[in-house]
Amino acid sequence: MELNNDEIKRYSRHLILPEVGLGGQKRIKAASVLCIGAGGLGSPIAMYLAAAGIGKIGIVDFDVVDYSNLQRQILHTDADVGRPKAQSAKETIHGLNPNCEVVIHNTRISSENAMDLIRPYDIVVDGTDNFPTRYLTNDACVLLKKPNVYGSIFRFDGQASVFAPHLGGPCYRCLYPAPPPPGEVPSCAEGGVLGVLPGIVGCIQATEILKLALGKGNLLVGRLLLFNALEMKFRELKLRRDPQCPICGENPTIKELIDYEMFCGIEPPKANGNPNEVTVQEMKRALDNPSLGIKIIDVREEYEYEISRIEGVPLLPMSQIQRRFTELDPNTQYYFLCKVGARSGDVVDFLHEQGFKYVKNVKGGMDAWSLEIDPSVPKY
Repeated sequence: MELNNDEIKRYSRHLILPEVGLGGQKRIKAASVLCIGAGGLGSPIAMYLAAAGIGKIGIVDFDVVDYSNLQRQILHTDADVGRPKAQSAKETIHGLNPNCEVVIHNTRISSENAMDLIRPYDIVVDGTDNFPTRYLTNDACVLLKKPNVYGSIFRFDGQASVFAPHLGGPCYRCLYPAPPPPGEVPSCAEGGVLGVLPGIVGCIQATEILKLALGKGNLLVGRLLLFNALEMKFRELKLRRDPQCPICGENPTIKELIDYEMFCGIEPPKANGNPNEVTVQEMKRALDNPSLGIKIIDVREEYEYEISRIEGVPLLPMSQIQRRFTELDPNTQYYFLCKVGARSGDVVDFLHEQGFKYVKNVKGGMDAWSLEIDPSVPKY
C-alpha cells in the first residue's frame, strides 16, 4: 500500500507522528473495517476512520433515515430522510475521503449471513443497539478470530471495550453471560440519548480501531471503559476471560451461530396476532364510541405527555402503576398506550398478574397513532 502525493498531504499530521509515520499510515490504508450499524455510533466511527485513511470500510445497515435520527446520526442530513442509511453513509464517506473504498451491505445481519459478512474484514466494530445482534456479532467474531470493537450508549451513559479472545482478552459473553429479560432495558427510542454521547463513545471505538491497525498502544482488551456525560467522568473496570464461557472458554459448547432472537427471549410474532394487543384503529373506535365502555390510558411519563398527547386520553405513568393500580377497576376494559408499545405491554402483563382480565396493549403506541391515524400528533 503506497501513498500518492495527495494522500501524503492529506495524512501529513499522521505522518509526522513518530508512532505512525509513513509505515503506520500504510498499515492504516491496508486495513479493512466492517461497521455494523450506520446510526449513532456508526456515524462518528465511519467518518473518523475514513478521514484517518482506513482503506476499506464495510457498512451493514438495513434501515432508512428518520428525522429522529438526525439529532445524533451525523452521517445523514435532512435530505437523506427516507433513504437507506447504508447508501447515505457511503456518499458521506466518499465526500469526506474519496480514497476510501466503501462497501455497503443493505441487509440485516443474521446467523445466516454474519460469517460471510465478517470474514473479509480485519476488524469489526459493533455500532448496534439491540442484544440479539450484539451476541451474534460477538460469536461470529470469536469463531473467526476477529477483534470486536464494542460500544453502547443509553441516555447519558456509554461504555466501550475491545473483545478479542484470540488476543488474550474476554469476549462479550464473558461480561454478559445472559441477556436481560425482554423489555427490561428500554431502547434509545424509549429512554432517549444525549445527542453528543454516541460521538464521544464512537470516537473511542475509532481510536481503538486505529490502534489495532497500527499495532500500537494499550488496547481496551480486558478493560471496560464507562463514561457518564452528566458527571463528565470516566471509570474503568478490569475484565477477565471466563473459563466457563460457552464460546471462548476452555471447553466451548457453541461451535456455530445460533438463533439469537430465541436466545434473548424474543418470541416470533404469533400467526393470529397477540390476543393482548389492539391496533390504533381499534383504539380510535373506542375513543369515538364511549358507549363501548373502553377506557384508554397513557402510561408514558409526564415529560413525554408534554411533547404530544391525544385528547381524551388521561395519563397514568408506568413509574406509578405499581402503587396506583388500585385506582383502576378490574371489571372495566382498558387499552394502555405508550410511545411504541413496549412499556404499555409491560403494564398489561403486570395487571394480568394482579387479576385484571380486560386489559390490552395498543400495538405501536403513539408512533403508530401519529403515522396511521393523526399526523398532527408530533412523533418524537
